[in-house]
Amino acid sequence: MSQFQLWAEPWWVNLLILIPLAARFSFRRAGRLLGGRQLVVITVFAVAFGFVEASVVVYLRAAIGLLPGYTGSLGEVQRSGEFYQQVQSISQLPRSLATIEVYREAATLIMPTAVALLAAGTTRERWAAFLWAFAFWDLFYYIGLWTTVRWPTSLKDLDVLFLIPVPWIAQVWFPVLVSLLTLLVIALCRREQVHRPAIEN
Repeated sequence: MSQFQLWAEPWWVNLLILIPLAARFSFRRAGRLLGGRQLVVITVFAVAFGFVEASVVVYLRAAIGLLPGYTGSLGEVQRSGEFYQQVQSISQLPRSLATIEVYREAATLIMPTAVALLAAGTTRERWAAFLWAFAFWDLFYYIGLWTTVRWPTSLKDLDVLFLIPVPWIAQVWFPVLVSLLTLLVIALCRREQVHRPAIEN
């Protein structure tokens, strides 16, 4: 079992932990944040997007022979999940596929951005919509991977979070924590804003 690692690499990836704090500061002021219907629709999109993203990763690893058992049943793939190492698989990607991975990751940033632009009218609402979508997408990416190939086997497994501009390496607990804290902050800020008019009247 992997040892717990506090820091991500490169060093600036650790600054992602400030996103929930920045969101709290940005969203604490009075005013509409996001409606319930908006949050539900964004969540549905992000959950589906997370599973599609996990599927793409599974297909890619299987196609280049980095996922043992993929020619058999899903159970065989799941049993082989403990031997799968995401960080090592990136170094084994052919250069052409690594280029496609970078483009795919750029597209994964464009998609929640587009949803946020469509879902909200103000800059603050769009920022909240983007963070909400990104956090759910990230969580359901890992849930999708675990339900299909049983990876990660632990929150201490190392993962390649992004490749742009260089590989971002961290244990799985780190992006999961940032995503959960971000969702919590947005939910609390929205709740405060919903109840504030009643308190002020």
